[in-house]
Amino acid sequence: MAKFEDLHLSTTTLRSLKKIGFEETTPIQEQTIPLSMEGHDIIGQAQTGTGKTAAFGIPLVEKVDMKSKNIQCLVIAPTRELAIQVSEELYKIGYDKRVHVLSVYGGQDISRQIRALKKQPAIIVGTPGRLLDHINRGTIKLSHIHSVVLDEADEMLNMGFIDDIEAILEKIPSDRQTLLFSATMPDKIRAIAVKFMKDPKLVKTKAKEMTVPQIDQFFVKVEEREKFDALTRLLDYQSPDLAIVFGRTKRRVDEVAEALSIRGYTAEGIHGDLSQAKRLSVLRKFKEGSIDVLVATDVAARGLDISGVTHVYNFDIPQDPESYVHRIGRTGRAGKTGMAITFVAPREMGYLKFVEETTKKRMKRMQIPTLAEAIEGQQRIVMDKLNSIIDANDLSLYKKAAEELLNEHEAKAIIAAALKMLTKEPDTTPVRITNEAPLPVKREKFRSESRNTSRNNRDSRRRNYQNRGPKKYNKK
Repeated sequence: MAKFEDLHLSTTTLRSLKKIGFEETTPIQEQTIPLSMEGHDIIGQAQTGTGKTAAFGIPLVEKVDMKSKNIQCLVIAPTRELAIQVSEELYKIGYDKRVHVLSVYGGQDISRQIRALKKQPAIIVGTPGRLLDHINRGTIKLSHIHSVVLDEADEMLNMGFIDDIEAILEKIPSDRQTLLFSATMPDKIRAIAVKFMKDPKLVKTKAKEMTVPQIDQFFVKVEEREKFDALTRLLDYQSPDLAIVFGRTKRRVDEVAEALSIRGYTAEGIHGDLSQAKRLSVLRKFKEGSIDVLVATDVAARGLDISGVTHVYNFDIPQDPESYVHRIGRTGRAGKTGMAITFVAPREMGYLKFVEETTKKRMKRMQIPTLAEAIEGQQRIVMDKLNSIIDANDLSLYKKAAEELLNEHEAKAIIAAALKMLTKEPDTTPVRITNEAPLPVKREKFRSESRNTSRNNRDSRRRNYQNRGPKKYNKK
């Protein structure tokens, strides 16, 4: 990989990148940054987690004219969370240059955004609907914009924003530079590229990079009614630093988050029905580590870039491989390893096979830990804490009490009692999780059945044709 120093960036940007901890480029950054700096339109095909925000963000910051008081760059993102995430990263990249970045999105007081726009930000990051609202109000003026980025374009298509995007692009000066990033390239995204881009350069990450190989992937074959107990056993045994649990529905997220809290875990959920203030509050607590487990739907977690996530649990297997790759991409960031565990009902094994074929990586089967193993996992946490306290060697105030205990009991019994007192034993408090029907039988089976049915029908038609006599017509 190239070093950022090799890309002829300004000293201010290099200084900011060093503060962030960026040293070597990712493949998408190494290819995109030079092309963007040369002014080319770019189509970047890359998954979340490949470093694409910096890939387009570094050239944007480099091109900002600090003497201008106009909006110069526009980044369009599908969700509030991603808009906030992108604006935070752009702020860090442009910190030493003092580039003013503002995010605008639905759910936030628009009058507050209008006041912030009067402070003359150079880069705006926003969701399509709110951007279009500001453009129609005249609070965002497009006449001086020289760079536009469409981030996660396929997701914006899935969410129904394609008309808004076209309306925005039609209003921006045609001599702009346009960068489009998308995990997949459906026809409607290609149509936007043809209509609004000038001779775009294609930058595509290799398939092996898109399947995030640094993540250990496992599956647990488990009945629906046994999923929650399986999840808590795994949490106890594996003791993740930060974990995300993915559920298929909003109801599922609410119930699992509440059940985890009842069982003694610090957990909260996010989905589309929560207020923006609540969602931001939950995400902030998760980033700070005051929440150990975040329970989320796919859409709510899309675009999140939270460092330190060690485990992803797919409480419900997603219906398509793309969602699976997006989910597990929350862990294993920045070259670190991560672990992804997917719960699969017996009738959903076809989906597991489909995911494996797409990602070209087989998942290993994992057994649900026993109660004894779950307790052992919690004991390991306590033993690690005790060892760190011993290593710190700050025990002078406690040695007298220790001597008294040793006079009355064996050392092994005292240590066992301390471990028992400090160990969080698995909680079996009853909880209510609504059963959800498994996904329909995987379409591969249907294709196979349909091929057999078609073959049988063809054979039947052939036999009927061969057996019938000359065609007769009724005279009227």
